[in-house]
Amino acid sequence: MLRHLNSTSLSNLLFLFNRIWTEQKYPSQSHEATLIPILKPGEDSSNPLNYRPIALISCLCKTLERMVNARLVFELEKQGYISSLQSGFRKGRSTFDNLVLLETQIRNAFVRRNHLVSIFFDIEKAYDRTWRYGILLTLFNFGFRGNLPIFLGNFLSHRTLRVRMRNFYSNHFIQAEGVPQGSVLSVTLFIVHLSQILHHLPSYVHGSLYVDDLQISCQGSNMNMIERQLQNAVNKLVAWCDNNGHTILFFAEKSRCVHFCRKRNVHLDPNIQIRNAPIPVVNEIRFWGVIFDRKVSFLPHIFHLRKKCERSLNILKVLSRTSWGADRTSLLRVYQAVIFSSIDYGCMVYGCARPTVLMRLDTIYDSALRICSGAFRTSPIEILYVISPQGHIFFRYDVIHDPEVP
Repeated sequence: MLRHLNSTSLSNLLFLFNRIWTEQKYPSQSHEATLIPILKPGEDSSNPLNYRPIALISCLCKTLERMVNARLVFELEKQGYISSLQSGFRKGRSTFDNLVLLETQIRNAFVRRNHLVSIFFDIEKAYDRTWRYGILLTLFNFGFRGNLPIFLGNFLSHRTLRVRMRNFYSNHFIQAEGVPQGSVLSVTLFIVHLSQILHHLPSYVHGSLYVDDLQISCQGSNMNMIERQLQNAVNKLVAWCDNNGHTILFFAEKSRCVHFCRKRNVHLDPNIQIRNAPIPVVNEIRFWGVIFDRKVSFLPHIFHLRKKCERSLNILKVLSRTSWGADRTSLLRVYQAVIFSSIDYGCMVYGCARPTVLMRLDTIYDSALRICSGAFRTSPIEILYVISPQGHIFFRYDVIHDPEVP
């Protein structure tokens, strides 16, 4: 509706937004949010913690927030106030930055024949427990004055919410802390505040953030030195979180430690603790959709990816019936959306695995191409690449790694 307003209505709406900005009064209706709980897949419906809250707020309020957020992000990026190691919700940045950074650190450690120990944290209820005064203090230290801090202070204060289940509404609850869910400005304010945690890391410890997912690592030839550096870093992170309203979770499924090493001699794994509770050391970790094992062979990731794609091949088999099935073009599009997208994600990281490991994905390409083209099983795969109208989307890693292929 807002996109189809005429020029007069848009001018009146802009006049309203300018009055809110200059008179420093935030509309009371924009402080209200309606939460719709959605059950997480495979979870118990009787436990309220198993629901994902989706917050609905005023569309006019979100439009004003987008305008303020665009100018705020431009100024933050221009002045370099957001850490370069924070990749979440920034233009030109994605989870690929965190994946490539971790893979590069591991490769550098292997080249130097060093150990690399990486710890993966999670912050409990990060949005709900963000310190509002800490956000405003961070922006004040950056030099922001005038209407912007006042607008953000009014935006964060007096927030209320109510829960809707079907056609029933609960009473209004006051959100005393944290940033509002479903808001455009919330993510920017959160990453500005949380990115300050990276400044408290020791010089020998490197870290990266994607919104609230924190990862730190340290490499060296002496495991005792690595353990001391990481323990010092963990103590500083815990102290910063306690002083700024965050809580670092310690659960076996949340905080993990991985010791990346290719040395064959016997050596002990590090013992790092959070509040006298040891962080478990695991052999592999799923980091932003890519499984990293301690030797970085990516064999567990290939196995997981192959199993996932084999299940997705059943969709193509159902749609490729000779009597009523889809045509070749539609099947290729389904392949791109369901199977190829999964294989393509993270290939710049796991693509450096051994060719014998990557060849395990070749049967997925071949089977998908045979199903989409309707060819026999005895048909040479090279001919199927030629006759397929979209055969360029099918590739094999053994062909890519063949030095004789231009």
